[in-house]
Amino acid sequence: MSTTSDQIRSTLESVIDPELGINVVDLGLIYDINIEPGKISVDMTLTTPGCPLAAMIASQVEEALRQAFGGTEIDVNLVWDPPWTPDRLSDEAKRQLGYSR
Repeated sequence: MSTTSDQIRSTLESVIDPELGINVVDLGLIYDINIEPGKISVDMTLTTPGCPLAAMIASQVEEALRQAFGGTEIDVNLVWDPPWTPDRLSDEAKRQLGYSR
């Protein structure tokens, strides 16, 4: 069975931003997932380029994928374009953070 983007997103729901207490998927930090034979690449961002936890969160994303998809090469890239905005939040994250529309 081949790996899907939905499986990867589901795995990444276990990675919680320690400052906000919300997972990286609901925060809209996962921009792109590329699946090739033997390799998973994830482009992700953070809520701000100066985030002091950038390396830690990227490392947690990488580790979660390594545990779930052992034997697969994992490549996590931090990207800043396009910049993250609150529009990327899931409805659940908006509710948790008090955003209303």
